[in-house]
Amino acid sequence: MQSFPLPITLVETVAQEGTPERTEWLARLPDVVGALTARWSLTVGPPFQPGGSASWVAPARDDSGRELVLKVGWTHYESRDEAHGLRFWDGRGAVRVHAVHEDGPTTALLLERCRPGTTLKQARTEPEQDEVVAGVLAQLWREPPADNPFRPLSSMCDEWAAGFDRAHAAEPDALDPGLARAGMELFRGLPREDVAARLLVTDLHADNVLSAERAPWLVIDPKPYVGDPAYDVLQHMLNCRDRLLADPRGLARRMAGLAGLDAGRVELWLFARVVQECLEMQWLRPAVPLLAPR
Repeated sequence: MQSFPLPITLVETVAQEGTPERTEWLARLPDVVGALTARWSLTVGPPFQPGGSASWVAPARDDSGRELVLKVGWTHYESRDEAHGLRFWDGRGAVRVHAVHEDGPTTALLLERCRPGTTLKQARTEPEQDEVVAGVLAQLWREPPADNPFRPLSSMCDEWAAGFDRAHAAEPDALDPGLARAGMELFRGLPREDVAARLLVTDLHADNVLSAERAPWLVIDPKPYVGDPAYDVLQHMLNCRDRLLADPRGLARRMAGLAGLDAGRVELWLFARVVQECLEMQWLRPAVPLLAPR
């Protein structure tokens, strides 16, 4: 009988949130994983540590000896269309999905395993990461069909902007009201402008890009939405803390150039996203006036 230990970060996240639904889900998770290994005839190893905040992920092998990854996640708003996105990309720039099983609050994915699987963050300097991120985005940005299941980027931005508005109302001195208003007007308005919409990753950063044999680099853990490609370079820049604080406009222009995007539009998006994040991520606040539209 296999045992299925829990990843550290997942346990800590659920304990911090303390909601009955997630606490119950975590308590049942070893049994759920056991049922999935039987369903797909898998032998699994210990989960990757420290792991993520919303899923149990471990290396696996099926009866044919194929190396895979089993990802068993709490079904939440942002990750809803991960499987749809991976199927749409079909291995082009991202890992392949071999099977999906949804059951109430759980979404399980059987994924291609990347070998050697080193993260881009571990393997390359930040300037080198810029080039890889731009390269994989060029493979992923494709126009989905008209009957696609994906949500528009505006829906995510609206939700995040509403959350910002509530937080700023509770802490009005945390950020100049004019900058807050300008940032949220852009955050709501930019995704509604008439641009060529593509399927976006939305959470692309150097920890979500792995080295592989089939391709030099493959994306994992996408959170797909349809919208403006200029949005998709933002998370990577937010993870480049020192460069972002030192020269945010310069970093935006660099990423725009590498990704073939309009530099002014990327700067506007970066300003809006920095505003949206800066109440919780206080280190971002010095970048807000540096990026404010002129």
